[in-house]
Amino acid sequence: MGYTDLFSSNAESGNLTVGIIGLGYVGLPTAIGFHDAGFEVWGVDISQRTVDMVKRGENPTGDPDVDDIIPAPNSERWNITTSTSEAVPHCDVVLVTVPTPITEDLKPDLSYVQKAGRAVFESLEKGSRTIVVLESTVYPGVTAQTWIPEVEELGLEIGVDLEIAYCPERFNPGDSAHGVRQVARVIGCSNPEVGEALVSLYSKLTTEDVRYVGKLEVAEAAKVIENVQRDINIALVNELARIFPALDVDVEDVLSAAATKWNFHRYTPGVGVGGHCIPVDPYYMIQRAADVGVPAGLITAARAVNRSMPSHVAGVLGDLMWNAGVPASEGKVLLLGWSYKAEVGDPRETPAEPLAETLISKGIKVGAWDPHLDVNDFPDDIDVVTDLSQANGYDMVVLVTAHKACLSIDWEGLANRMRNPILYDGRRVLNLKDIASKGWKVYAIGKPSHVIE
Repeated sequence: MGYTDLFSSNAESGNLTVGIIGLGYVGLPTAIGFHDAGFEVWGVDISQRTVDMVKRGENPTGDPDVDDIIPAPNSERWNITTSTSEAVPHCDVVLVTVPTPITEDLKPDLSYVQKAGRAVFESLEKGSRTIVVLESTVYPGVTAQTWIPEVEELGLEIGVDLEIAYCPERFNPGDSAHGVRQVARVIGCSNPEVGEALVSLYSKLTTEDVRYVGKLEVAEAAKVIENVQRDINIALVNELARIFPALDVDVEDVLSAAATKWNFHRYTPGVGVGGHCIPVDPYYMIQRAADVGVPAGLITAARAVNRSMPSHVAGVLGDLMWNAGVPASEGKVLLLGWSYKAEVGDPRETPAEPLAETLISKGIKVGAWDPHLDVNDFPDDIDVVTDLSQANGYDMVVLVTAHKACLSIDWEGLANRMRNPILYDGRRVLNLKDIASKGWKVYAIGKPSHVIE
């Protein structure tokens, strides 16, 4: 029986052991998914807190979809540790799901990928032909450029001691319809035999399409441009949300009219783009384009638009308060929602932070309420509101994150506790007419500011 046939047979029967390096928003659901599919799983994270929580069956991430699906303590086929060297020798396949952030100067930070790869390679048994798969988002060429020098330095041989592949994660935190077991996957590998073998493995994980797409760089590029495309589309509507109010036109009216055409793709403007994908991945593509001397003007421009939205909105908020007779030095703004995404307790790259920073730089005091976050998830200069019924004396409320809890608050009661009942809908999801009837002056992103509901 050939390599692919043997591997596929073992994958079909669940007779493989899968290792997951990094038990965060991507790694933990992936580990759970393979365990549920019948595989032996070894999960590794450098955080003792994360490991201890997972061992107790507790969710260390902010994704509520993970809350009730972590295997119980001492479950069969479920091994969690902080030691890569302990886990890797047991594994037929090792998936690396570590972060790929950007530095302060907006350059790709590949240190996590490099360190995790090194730790895995150092732990491999010679001749094991363990398949090591990178799932983290990178630009084309990173897997080979980062890992192969490490492999060669350790005296390992690809095809004998290990194989290297790339299969980007695609699941959507907080979206149960697009979890790790419901999304299509693509696999890149220089060895087609290994690529096809991995198709059989991932086909046991997800009910959707899994395909081998060719060399590593194809799969790497596919992942990064998925988020680049979204960033560009969002940038378009965000730019329109700045243009149309100046023309005395509501951007939402325009978008709704345009959406009657069959091939128009509808997006909604917002105070900014957050999370660990869309605000980050374009910089990976921009860097790679610069490396090969090709301009990435459109990608760069889109990123600039979305990155500037919190500052733009802060300027609008300041003007609205000034028009209401509230000097910046006396203003108080309450942000509803702080995490980057609705129903997810994840503050990484949230647009709420630069929005708050800009407001504070104008002398405005900023409070925030987010039922999905703990007090220590907020910056020190934010007045954290833990009980919305105790929020008093604010001049403006801004919807930043469309948590269900933020959409269904007691607007009349909050209006009575406001110094100035001004509302700004930063996500265009509120019933402004209804809220206006409860004593609020209502405004929204992309809406002419003189419009009275």
